[in-house]
Amino acid sequence: MFGDLMGMMGKLKETQAKVEATKKRLNSVLVDEKSADGMLQVSLTANREIKSIQIDDKLLQDKEQLEDYLILTLNKAIAKATAIQEAELGAVAKEGMPNIPGMDSFLK
Repeated sequence: MFGDLMGMMGKLKETQAKVEATKKRLNSVLVDEKSADGMLQVSLTANREIKSIQIDDKLLQDKEQLEDYLILTLNKAIAKATAIQEAELGAVAKEGMPNIPGMDSFLK
């Protein structure tokens, strides 16, 4: 019984280390998003850290339009980055979970 518990604890520590390594790796995964007309482009990591924003000069003439473009484009990029992060971290966490009867229903 204690051997199983120790094995489970070891597996959980190993999974935690893999999760941390995955988080670190996601800092180098870039997500790019453009506005529909290409006048604004943003780039951020899968950990949702903004790396760059490129704005067409035409957008600088209209503050309200620029704000709208930023909100729409950043939200789309953040949604993509979040999906990537959740998929990657979910896969690592699920892989490392000990086989406990009934836990599958909690992971769905």
